[in-house]
Amino acid sequence: MIGELGQFALLLALAVAAVQAVLPLVGAHRGNARWMALARPLAGVGLALVTASLAALIAGFVQVDTSIAYVAANASHELPLGYRITATWGGHEGSLLLWAWMLATWGALVAARSAELPRPFAARVQGVLGLIATGFLAFIAFTSNPFGRLLPAPAVGRDLNPLLQDPGMAAHPPLLYLGYVGFAVGFAFAVAALLEDERSPRWTRWARPWVLAAWSALTAGIGLGSFWAYYELGWGGFWFWDAVENAAFMPWLLGTALIHSLAVAEKRPGFLRWSLLLALLAFSLSLLGTFLVRSGVVSSVHAFASDPARGLFILALLAVSVGGSLALFAWRAPRAPSTERFALGSRESLLLLNNLLLATATATVLLGTLYPLAAEVLGGVKLSVGAPYFDAVFPPLMLPLVVLMVAGPLVRWRQAALRLLRPLLPLALASLAAASALALSLQGSLWMAAGLAAGLWAFGGTLALAWQQRTAWRGGLPLWLAHVGVALFVLGVTLVRSLEQTHDLQLAPGEQVRVAGHVLQFQRLDAVDGPNYRAARATLVWQRGAELLVFTPEKRVYGRRQMAMTEAAISRGPWRDVYVSLGEAGGDGRWALRVQVKPFMSWVWAGVLAMTAGGLWGVAARRRRAAVTGPAEASPHIVPTLSTP
Repeated sequence: MIGELGQFALLLALAVAAVQAVLPLVGAHRGNARWMALARPLAGVGLALVTASLAALIAGFVQVDTSIAYVAANASHELPLGYRITATWGGHEGSLLLWAWMLATWGALVAARSAELPRPFAARVQGVLGLIATGFLAFIAFTSNPFGRLLPAPAVGRDLNPLLQDPGMAAHPPLLYLGYVGFAVGFAFAVAALLEDERSPRWTRWARPWVLAAWSALTAGIGLGSFWAYYELGWGGFWFWDAVENAAFMPWLLGTALIHSLAVAEKRPGFLRWSLLLALLAFSLSLLGTFLVRSGVVSSVHAFASDPARGLFILALLAVSVGGSLALFAWRAPRAPSTERFALGSRESLLLLNNLLLATATATVLLGTLYPLAAEVLGGVKLSVGAPYFDAVFPPLMLPLVVLMVAGPLVRWRQAALRLLRPLLPLALASLAAASALALSLQGSLWMAAGLAAGLWAFGGTLALAWQQRTAWRGGLPLWLAHVGVALFVLGVTLVRSLEQTHDLQLAPGEQVRVAGHVLQFQRLDAVDGPNYRAARATLVWQRGAELLVFTPEKRVYGRRQMAMTEAAISRGPWRDVYVSLGEAGGDGRWALRVQVKPFMSWVWAGVLAMTAGGLWGVAARRRRAAVTGPAEASPHIVPTLSTP
């Protein structure tokens, strides 16, 4: 009965979400205190019911209940217990249920922390979250039921996709959904402000910590997904500009602009309209990503195969959410405070440029993602827009942003005072000189020099700014940590893309070859039996002088799905990674090997960790300040953003 109990809890959750979507909104409109008071308990009940439904599905996977069709398609008795649990969100239906659980969790947390909010506003926020939950729970219940029965039940399950049999998949989807869905909170606050015709920017103070927490989770989720692709897929890359990767990246870009706008909108009401629009669009792009992943319109290692009915349902949800919210914005936003007067070169102008660059970058990624789909639908022409397009158009938009990270906090509000940047002139010249010299010595490109100059400028400038404002370290540390993370990321990506080496080899056991100044010896090949796979494991020794590394890459075949997988062997270090993957065997007994040397790869991951840590630290610091000073007086200085007044 576990499946029936889970489905019953899911249907009850749908009913509760529908009530939450109606009564609090109507109560706020009519001034009915009793209906408004239902918002908080309904959010808690909804979370309890979705939790019960998700727990029932997890129990089905742990028991490998193959009478549940979704379990039979994604689990087997040979699958280790940990992977049975993570298999819960390894397919379309279960991942959607996880999506709904994340939304219910966010809603319950907002309800629990809503004591500082006016009751009508809090009711409207919960009502909007209830509307979103109703749409997605209806989608799960009527088109993507994870508890559908398969009778007679097969004796064995099909097993989990081998790509997903990895520890990283225990955290990557939950973190990604936590960020995706977290933008629904900012969306709900913005819609509530528009419904209430709220002309003061106080709602931005309430929404800021929630949006920043969602941005931090999405940063961690995207970073972990890239790390998983790097070590699991066997090709050695970490970003392919895949349509599904872009679907997660676009909300992150607009979310970055949003947290900058929210941080200053309370003191600079001219950014209120920006904050409203960005909050609506960030979640709208999250919904677009859900459509791309689940509609079947794109082919990707990250996408779920789906039928057209599911795609149409999500498209309808997308149209209602985006169309309705933007119509409300067009109606109410003109009443918000208009843009204030400020001089070109003031902090406001740089913040506005920051938002414009991020919005343009988002539009650029959106165009490259959707244009091939539109061309195929409208003209029947199949096009491929890949890395060459994005590599050509994206860096020119991002590098100026890196420069603004240092310049923005130093200039004044309203006044053009670029002379305040003069102390950083030696740093700028030193960054340009060092980057140019390094690029010339390594025969690098102009983009390598530009990336190095921007990264060195951002790293040195952030540290200089931190030292200059060291008396405010306690409040500003999250900002500087996040910006140092951006600098490390830019430096790491620039160096690894410019200096990486790839060597494709053919070796038999006992042979050796010189690679990148080292001797690579293929010592032996062993047959290995795993819990649900068989593998050929190579043992290779990489040596130069006293340096000796042993690599054991594998070629696995998973029995249930008869799917071959490459398990790379990686030696990581602060200055370089050495990446070895095992290919197929030839008729002469020699095996294909790929050896890649990736300088400064660890800096990419360090940058992501620093950005995530800075964001989370900013949320925690703001909550501590709010506890001491009270919600109304808490400082608006949060991370990552240009300094606020």
